[in-house]
Amino acid sequence: MKLDAKIPEGPIAEKWTQYRGSMNLVAPNNKRRLDVIVVGTGLAGASASATLAELGYNVKAFTFHDSPRRAHSIAAQGGINAAKNYQNDGDSVYRLFYDTVKGGDYRSREANVYRLAECSREIIDQAVAQGVPFARDYGGLLANRSFGGVQVSRTFYARGQTGQQLLLGAYQALSRQIAVGRVKMYNRHEMLDVVLVDGKARGIITRNLLTGKLERHAAHCVVLATGGYGNVFYLSTNAMGCNVSAAWRAVRKGALMANPCFTQIHPTCIPVFGDYQSKLTLMSESLRNDGRVWVPQKIEDSKAIKEGKKTALDIPEEERDYYLERRYPAFGNLVPRDVASRAAKIESDRGKGVVGTGLGVFLDFAAAIERYGKEAALSKGIENPDNETILSLGEDVIEQKYGNLFQMYEKITGENPYKQPMKIYPAVHYTMGGLWVDYNLETNVSGLFALGEANFSDHGANRLGASALMQGLADGYFVLPYTIGQFLSDEIRTSKISTDLPEFENAEKQTRERIEKIMSVKGNQSVESFHRRLGKIMWEYCGMSRNAEGLIKGRSLIRELREEFYKDVFVPGETNDYNPELEKATRVADFLEMGELMMIDALERNESCGGHFREEYQSEEGEAQRNDEDYTNVFAWEWDENEPRLNREDLSFEYVELKTRSYK
Repeated sequence: MKLDAKIPEGPIAEKWTQYRGSMNLVAPNNKRRLDVIVVGTGLAGASASATLAELGYNVKAFTFHDSPRRAHSIAAQGGINAAKNYQNDGDSVYRLFYDTVKGGDYRSREANVYRLAECSREIIDQAVAQGVPFARDYGGLLANRSFGGVQVSRTFYARGQTGQQLLLGAYQALSRQIAVGRVKMYNRHEMLDVVLVDGKARGIITRNLLTGKLERHAAHCVVLATGGYGNVFYLSTNAMGCNVSAAWRAVRKGALMANPCFTQIHPTCIPVFGDYQSKLTLMSESLRNDGRVWVPQKIEDSKAIKEGKKTALDIPEEERDYYLERRYPAFGNLVPRDVASRAAKIESDRGKGVVGTGLGVFLDFAAAIERYGKEAALSKGIENPDNETILSLGEDVIEQKYGNLFQMYEKITGENPYKQPMKIYPAVHYTMGGLWVDYNLETNVSGLFALGEANFSDHGANRLGASALMQGLADGYFVLPYTIGQFLSDEIRTSKISTDLPEFENAEKQTRERIEKIMSVKGNQSVESFHRRLGKIMWEYCGMSRNAEGLIKGRSLIRELREEFYKDVFVPGETNDYNPELEKATRVADFLEMGELMMIDALERNESCGGHFREEYQSEEGEAQRNDEDYTNVFAWEWDENEPRLNREDLSFEYVELKTRSYK
């Protein structure tokens, strides 16, 4: 299959502006005749639904939550990037573009990334106008802080609740359109299939999660904004409801899944403490602004800490290894997530982990508390403050910046992070892979669009911190409302799509048969047990590091597990009723296929890049080694149960030099 990214001609700094000024338009009176389905109501879905409705389209929005406000975007903590240069430290659209391409290890599409950097500035204006309470500096301007992989401060934040505040802004815009009738909201509805009519996406099949009833919904096009698939690993920072099913149903109807093995491991998570955890907790990357990462230099000290015989405070400064500052002096603790994660794994593998499981490193705020305390004392006119005063004032400053994060950490671990360093370890977080889309955010299936984390387009092999919120809102507020017109301008003579078409009837029939197949097994094992076993296979063979032997074995194990699932899974309850276990079962069934494709993708890509670390391809210092000659491209897969088929989109780099990443 030939992949056409439909990238406009012209210099990269002018592409988007020129394209917007010359693309096909839909007149206001025609927009009122066109229906759009948006699946998902996180930042990408809510902003897209609100904006499309504001433009005049008739929008049907779907979420499996009881309210759009419960979308997982609410969990994002640290901030959102934008090239405003409020700090006057040299930031620009080009620098944000460059940092994003470099951070993604040169596996993203230049044109999409530059557009993202351009739109970032508009997002902040939009959010401020909505009343999002961004932090401000002493002069009243919006404050910024740094995130990994950059040397400027460009991250806007609302303490540790940035995702929540941005989602509330998008939600109020969405609510306004619901109130005036331009958006019809379907809460507690889960998409289980996409319906194609004459090769175009014309609707979806949903299950009402309260009644169990299957429903048909039609529109002139379908937009998927359904997030990522990190829960294929079972243990992740994602909410337990996050899944791949909407995107995977699209793949089953011919859409391509791009770069599925590109998984982000976040370095700043609370470590696993037991066998029966269902998820992991993220501690914001913003903490690495002030926290210093270290492990004891002596293995015997690490052993004593794990056994509870010592604490971090018993290790003197000269016997601590601030390994990120040592290995990457130019960026220090603010190296990108993939680099910081692998470094933490290396130290734990050497026996220097600080948690009973053998994993974990320290994130220490003592130096920042002391520094801020001294500054605060001086500003208050306190000369020669004693140590107690310094610590008290410093802790007050840290509390203002990160208070809710520190409170959350203490509630979960029972340790006071103001007094003791946090214990952190990498965990599955974000997925850079997703549905393949062109410059218009349209998949290879005509009329089917994908936004935010559901698509692959902007982050390459590793996402820079604070860029997820940026992409979701850019896609929803500022990109799709333009590019969807390229498709819909040809549909103004198309009448309302009927749900009585045979394609809808067949899709509903296939969905019902799939559900009945799972319900009829009546086996002995819970859905949860299959999900947990899948997650262990994924983490062991396709996690923070991979190798060919493990990937081959992992694929085989997943195929065996999938076969066992359909022979021995037990789903209690009724089909046509409220049944959370059935919801979970259909999602895990899709994960069992997606997981196999991730193994295949990782095996096919014989290089290390970003979050994809093949043990066979690394430097003497343990850094990732790319193969630009053979793999400077996007892997886009057609699913086939016997052997998926690979399509490639070649990537070209005209505005950023293709070179080995260095953060030293």
